[in-house]
Amino acid sequence: MPRDFIITKEHRRFKEFATAVRKEKTIGICHGEAGVGKTLSARRYAHWDEVGTFVDEWGPRSTADTKVQATAHRSRTVFYTPEVLPRHKQIMHDIGHLQTRVGICIDEHLRTIGKVTGVHVGNVAKLVELVIIDEAERLTPTALELLRDEHDRHELAIIFIGMPGIDQRFRHYPQLYSRLGFSHNYRSLGRDELLFVLERQWKRLGSTLDMDDFTDAQAVAAIERITRGNFRLLERLFPQIRRVMRINQLETITDDVVEAAASILVIGD
Repeated sequence: MPRDFIITKEHRRFKEFATAVRKEKTIGICHGEAGVGKTLSARRYAHWDEVGTFVDEWGPRSTADTKVQATAHRSRTVFYTPEVLPRHKQIMHDIGHLQTRVGICIDEHLRTIGKVTGVHVGNVAKLVELVIIDEAERLTPTALELLRDEHDRHELAIIFIGMPGIDQRFRHYPQLYSRLGFSHNYRSLGRDELLFVLERQWKRLGSTLDMDDFTDAQAVAAIERITRGNFRLLERLFPQIRRVMRINQLETITDDVVEAAASILVIGD
């Protein structure tokens, strides 16, 4: 992976949720505040940093591609983010395009391990079992109806990811709402998880977090107050902490360093 992914309890809960939606071939909703990690978890579940990059850079195959094909086979998932003003036909074309390319990867892996032989027949897009759609608030009622129809015709599992309230919005579409199988509330980091993440961040800065150390405890309290367990805000805060420490030639993370780093960021309520 191009970035160091931290597996949290919320990610494990999302993984269980996504697997259930996929196995039951139903429709699920994942909702949560901005920045809690919904998109990161979804991309991780689909291995989209690896598979998505591969299908975007579609070209001649090589023996090194077998690893990506095996990964696509394990996940059998497409991750998609619609444009801000999406056209209905374009959404379905884009999703179908991704399904086909990922399906080809799955098919090639099955042929590599000998589970499929002979000429290519059938629709390889059907090998994809789950489509995860991020920023689902962007979808119009017509787009939602098209996706519902796709689910009905091909038993395609779909997960919609959005902000709090998206589950209530779907109540206005009875045909779609009646097909919802699971709803998952993606929450902010709890204190134990926050400390786990901060331990990793301290190590990246060449230090060791010690909650028995008053200075570290103060710094953690400041971070907890500022971020409120928001994963994205943590990711934004620590580069600034690193910058403040480098400029001032500091070796210890203090609450003053945290406050100085936070003052540089634009932090919403």
